[in-house]
Amino acid sequence: MIESLLLNLSNRDILTNAEQTTLRQIVTRDRFFLVDEDIVSEGSRPTQSAVLLEGFAARYKFMADGTRQITALHVAGDFMDLHAFLLKTMDHGIIALSACHVGFADHTYLKDITETQPHLSRLLWLDTLIDGAIHREWIVAMGRRSKKAHLAHLVCELYVRLKAVKKTVDFSFHFPLTQVELADVLGISVVHLNKTLQPLRRDGLLTWVNQTITILDWPRLTALAQFDPTYLSQMVESR
Repeated sequence: MIESLLLNLSNRDILTNAEQTTLRQIVTRDRFFLVDEDIVSEGSRPTQSAVLLEGFAARYKFMADGTRQITALHVAGDFMDLHAFLLKTMDHGIIALSACHVGFADHTYLKDITETQPHLSRLLWLDTLIDGAIHREWIVAMGRRSKKAHLAHLVCELYVRLKAVKKTVDFSFHFPLTQVELADVLGISVVHLNKTLQPLRRDGLLTWVNQTITILDWPRLTALAQFDPTYLSQMVESR
């Protein structure tokens, strides 16, 4: 059930058989969520942390005027709220952007891991550090990149993350977000999003058809985005 999580962590260091068994044992419950259903609600105090097994989900914040900003995208293999184990109260929500299969690990089991399995604890800690690294890249993109480069960077990032958990076919991947949701990720209007997408398509960099993004020219797309995957820490080394 948690193969995507094992793949995700195995891209950073070697998981022992015992560690894999531990992870299988701590995910004791799973549930399917519908599109637009909250997986974790803002203000809640979860006693379990959620790992995305299949689908796309997002962290989000609502503004006082009702507008929404998506602050993170989650794909299969991501622990979406591991930080809630220590923060306790959620300061944001997590919503299903597609049909999602989610597993849950009780915080008592996570506490036991931190006290008895230091290497596995470090890998889970690294998972939250990578969340922070992705946030920094998103902030840089919003503040310093053109919207065209910002979108290109997001596509590159998602491709690398999805490839790591075997959710790509060549240079294509399933992308179930609506234009409204993608606009909420980029912090722009739908009209601005369309104007941003058009040159990427016209220049032969990518297509987005029937919920599938296909990268047509990876070198040119990464050059436009100034994409450096170092922040995703996808190198197997001792942690």
